[in-house]
Amino acid sequence: MFESLSSRFTSAFGALRSRGRVSNSDIEATCVQIRQALLESDVALAVVDGFVANISEKSLAALPTLQSGTNQGQAIFEIVNTELIEILGGQARRVRFAKKAPTVIMLAGLQGAGKTTLAGKLAKFYADQGNTPLLVASDLQRPNAVTQLQVVGDSIGVPVFAPEIGNGVGDPVVVAQAGLEFARAKQYNMVIVDTAGRLGVDEELMKQAIAIRDAVTPDEILFVVDAMMGQDAVRTSQAFLDGVGFDGVVLTKLDGDARGGAALSIASLTKRPIMFASTGEKLSDFDIFYPERMASRILGLGDVATLADQAKKAFDSDTSAKLEAKFASGEDFTLEDFLEQLQAMSKMGSMSKLLSMLPGSGAMKKAIDNFDEGEIVRTTAIVQSMTPTERRDPKVLNGSRRARIAMGSGRAVSDVNNLVDRFAAAQKMMKQVRNGAMPAGMAPGMPAMSAPKKSVVQKKKSKSGNPAKRAIEEAQ
Repeated sequence: MFESLSSRFTSAFGALRSRGRVSNSDIEATCVQIRQALLESDVALAVVDGFVANISEKSLAALPTLQSGTNQGQAIFEIVNTELIEILGGQARRVRFAKKAPTVIMLAGLQGAGKTTLAGKLAKFYADQGNTPLLVASDLQRPNAVTQLQVVGDSIGVPVFAPEIGNGVGDPVVVAQAGLEFARAKQYNMVIVDTAGRLGVDEELMKQAIAIRDAVTPDEILFVVDAMMGQDAVRTSQAFLDGVGFDGVVLTKLDGDARGGAALSIASLTKRPIMFASTGEKLSDFDIFYPERMASRILGLGDVATLADQAKKAFDSDTSAKLEAKFASGEDFTLEDFLEQLQAMSKMGSMSKLLSMLPGSGAMKKAIDNFDEGEIVRTTAIVQSMTPTERRDPKVLNGSRRARIAMGSGRAVSDVNNLVDRFAAAQKMMKQVRNGAMPAGMAPGMPAMSAPKKSVVQKKKSKSGNPAKRAIEEAQ
């Protein structure tokens, strides 16, 4: 979503860093570029003006204190980073659990923002942490909203309280109250209330939301907003804040290709933190919103922290410990180990998304966009078509075995050969690293650590037969 904005920021600071000593006019020119980039990304004018004014003021104040030997462009960059984190909310905020269960979370927002799917994502997020959430279907207005919530609940193993079929039938306030009582009786420690939305803010919508709020007294009211709405997101959030009130914001469709100004505007204008972000269609594409990580992405620094978190979730700790022990003991990394790694990687989601979290990914945008997501699936199919013996010892893979594997995986024999060759090269490199040698091509000009020094044998020069010349040679 922030690709264009990130590209503009990277360009602005690249020029600033290349100047060495930064002048007041350089700062002013950079601020102009930042202002234009933010406005083009649909960030609210009030937010842009305040943001640029703070950067200009702090940068100009810091400039006289910066020594000529320091990277002054980097110092200005740090000021921008700090200000960007601030307008995104400062620090991540988590849900405040009630002292006495259940903790009640009410979702509010317009129709089409993704509240029902978000309810399922939120329930899964907390169920995975050992909580016992209950979904309450209080959206009785939108056609099939109750059915959709039941389907979502079944897919994640979370119960749904739905006494009414919806489609305009039933009282959502009564359902919300009954759902809370049911949760208390069955000892669920969290209740997530899905409410109805409208295509636009109107009096009926506000009255219903206020009535549900007063009936269940939620511990958290989360305003769910489509991040692709642009300036309308800011106006809608302000209307909900004034009418119903809310404690935090949840951004959906953050993986879209819109300009993303809502994310940079809502927290600053409403003074309410962005608490969660939905980044895809899968129910697992959901996490806490970290302002510092989002600022890092916008400024082109990637998001290594989120990447590490996803890897930690996907890679089983026992499997990782086993591989570490195997490497330390000198055992070979086998295709069985490789298969486990491939299966873990597939749990992490889209490889394009993962690659985009790496620092400097903006320069690889074309390669990332063209990445073939099916490559992991095809590689996995090849390895799964091997027998356990073949995975443990690829040396037994003769021509007939490779033909059988190709047929079983639906690939060409050349694909199997290519995988086996690349795996053999990887095995060789791992052995070199384990033995303390520098793998070929990793450090140009550096000799291998284990290479012995060759002794240099100097040839003995023959002496001239001319007495005068010999005297000169001996003197030299």
